[in-house]
Amino acid sequence: MLDMRLCFTATTVFLALYSTVVHADHPSRKSLADKHAPAGIMGDHLHDKGEWMVEYKYMVMSMEDNRIGETTISDQDAIGPAGPPGGIVVDGIQTNGGATPTQMTMEMHMAHIMYGASDDITLYTMLMMPALTMDHIRGDGNPAGRGGEFTTHNSGFGDTSLGALLRLYSTDSQDLLFNLGCSVPTGDIYRESTAPTNGMMSQPLPYPMRLGSGTFNARPGVTWKYFRDWWSGGVQFQTDLPIGRNYRGYSVSDEFRLNSWTSVLLTDNWSVSLRGEHLWRTDYDGSDPTADNLVISTNVEEFRGGYWYNLGIGTQVMARGHYFNFEFVPTIAQDLDGIQLETDYSVIASWSKAW
Repeated sequence: MLDMRLCFTATTVFLALYSTVVHADHPSRKSLADKHAPAGIMGDHLHDKGEWMVEYKYMVMSMEDNRIGETTISDQDAIGPAGPPGGIVVDGIQTNGGATPTQMTMEMHMAHIMYGASDDITLYTMLMMPALTMDHIRGDGNPAGRGGEFTTHNSGFGDTSLGALLRLYSTDSQDLLFNLGCSVPTGDIYRESTAPTNGMMSQPLPYPMRLGSGTFNARPGVTWKYFRDWWSGGVQFQTDLPIGRNYRGYSVSDEFRLNSWTSVLLTDNWSVSLRGEHLWRTDYDGSDPTADNLVISTNVEEFRGGYWYNLGIGTQVMARGHYFNFEFVPTIAQDLDGIQLETDYSVIASWSKAW
C-alpha cells in the first residue's frame, strides 16, 4: 500500500517534469478553472498587485471507531473488561478507565483574505471557527458508572493564520512559491464540562476538544504548480511547527504534509482533480497537569501522533467572477500512535471572489 502511494506521488512529479520539456508555454493558461489547487490545499497562488480576494471555506471531518496502530478495535475492547481500574493497557500505558471516545465530528468555518502587496508578494490572513463534538461510553472508573453514553461539545474562535506568499520562480506555465506563514494562539485551550460524570463533577476537556494550540506556530511551506494544454498539477510541502510550550505546559504535534495533485479541464470554467496527501504528526511534547492518562486516551500525549494517507476527489467551477471548489477526501490508510479515533473522511468546500 505504501509503495502504491509513493508511486502516485512520483508519477505526478514525473509527468510534471516531462511536460515541462515537451510542451511550450501558454500565456493565458493560468486563468482557467484549474488556476487554484484542490480545496484541501492552501497557499498555492498569488494575486496581482492591488488585488483582493475573499474566501469562505467549510470543512467537516468524520472520525469513528478506535484504532491501535493499523488495527481497528471495538468500543468494548477500547473500554476494557469490567472491573476496576477499568480501561486497557496500550504501549504500557493504562487508559480509558473513565471513558472511551467512540466518534467525533470536527467542523471548521474559515474566513480567508488575501491581498497582492506586489506582483511577487501576496499577504493573507485566515480566521477559524471550529466546532467539535465527541461521543463517549463511560468506563468502570467513572463516578457515574460503566456503560452510559455522553457527548461533549466545544466551539468558538480557533487560532488565527497569517503570512506572506513569495514568488521564487515563475514562467507562463509554472509557479514556484514559498509560504512564510505562522499562526497566532487566539483559540481557547482550557474549558471544562460536567457531561463525562453526568453532572457529578467538572472535568477539563481533553486535547482533541480544545480550540487552539496555545502557542505561536511557524508554518513554512513550498508549492510548485505547472500548467499544460488541458491539465495541470502541483506538489506542495507544508509544515506546522509549534514554538515552545503553551501556558498549560505542552505543545501540540509537529505536522508535515506532502501533497501532489492533478487537475483536468473539462471546459475553460470547469475542472476535476485528484489529490494524494501524506500526513505525519508527532506526539505532543510536555503535558497539561490536568490531563489524567487513566481517565481517557485523548488525554495521553503519547497517543497524538501517526501517519495518514488521504485521497482527494474534487471539482472546481468558475461562474461570473465567482470561484467554487469542492473535495471529498476519504482516508485510505492510517497508522496511529497508541489508541486513537480513526479518521473516515473529510468534505471541504469553498467560495471565493477576487477583484
